[in-house]
Amino acid sequence: MIAVLGLVVGVVLGLVLQPTVPAVVQPYLPIAVVAALDAVFGGLRAVLDGVFDDRVFVVSFLSNVVVAALVVYLGDQLGVGAQLSTGVVVVLGIRIFSNAAAIRRHLFRA
Repeated sequence: MIAVLGLVVGVVLGLVLQPTVPAVVQPYLPIAVVAALDAVFGGLRAVLDGVFDDRVFVVSFLSNVVVAALVVYLGDQLGVGAQLSTGVVVVLGIRIFSNAAAIRRHLFRA
């Protein structure tokens, strides 16, 4: 319940304050969001599997975001940022859909 309340407060604050993202961070934000979604879906799957650990979730969440952003940053420095961004999105997308399928199997027994 606290997580849902935090989500609602965060969305309302975002809509009211309308923060701007610095231009330096803009290329990395979408990748960070996809990495965070991967951690969230993994956490939800872990809850349904009965193996959720809050410390593992926090470390997974932060490390996913940092590693994804660093890979894209490294790609930018090497001149292949778009290709590495695509690779990160594909890999994390596969993980997200895999977790979504497991969640669906848990919820609908299908």
